[in-house]
Amino acid sequence: MKNHHKNCRFVILISGRGSNMQKIVESSIYGKWPATICAVISNDPSSLGLQWAKDRNIPTDSLDHKNYANRDLFDQALKKKIDEYFPDYVLLAGFMRILSKDFVDHYKHRLINIHPSLLPSFPGLNTHYKAIEKGVKIHGCTIHFVNSELDDGPIIIQGCLSVKSNDDSASLAERVLKIEHKIFPLVCKWLSLGKIVINQENKVEVKGENNLLFYDDVDHMQLF
Repeated sequence: MKNHHKNCRFVILISGRGSNMQKIVESSIYGKWPATICAVISNDPSSLGLQWAKDRNIPTDSLDHKNYANRDLFDQALKKKIDEYFPDYVLLAGFMRILSKDFVDHYKHRLINIHPSLLPSFPGLNTHYKAIEKGVKIHGCTIHFVNSELDDGPIIIQGCLSVKSNDDSASLAERVLKIEHKIFPLVCKWLSLGKIVINQENKVEVKGENNLLFYDDVDHMQLF
């Protein structure tokens, strides 16, 4: 996959405040991984996460998808912009755009997404509402490599918690977000250390690490 004798280069894509992006940046600094955040790019020029990154001297850019006639043209422009930074991995940290097959194929085994459910359950939107409606007892989030199918691709890690009897979709979303903030930086650390491998069965192996984490006391969980 990549040469781990140098810093691992990440480009992070966001659409809003970029809370996962912020945790990745902070963790990379405090954890002293062999990693560089090369750029934060958004499809919304007004996204709060861009200003947060600028304030920390991280290169930023934006491509407003509304300025492109179709998805393919936007994806082509985005791909060109990303490749200016020569990333090892591209992180979708709350990037609210469905990407074309050509884009995904270009970054095969280098494009990482976080999804707020335990895939393959509840792909798409409104995952916490769906979990409450179905009455599931365990819920969480998934980080996975991206392929051309929506919310599919080899799973890297899942973080889960028990659904409380008094949970609604908002409280569940808030608790799951805390897990997202824990496991996305962890995955980036693993990537930078060369611990993640996709085997011949197209499944992820993480060398020497547990890639199913249960956080039942999420409200008191210590973050990186």
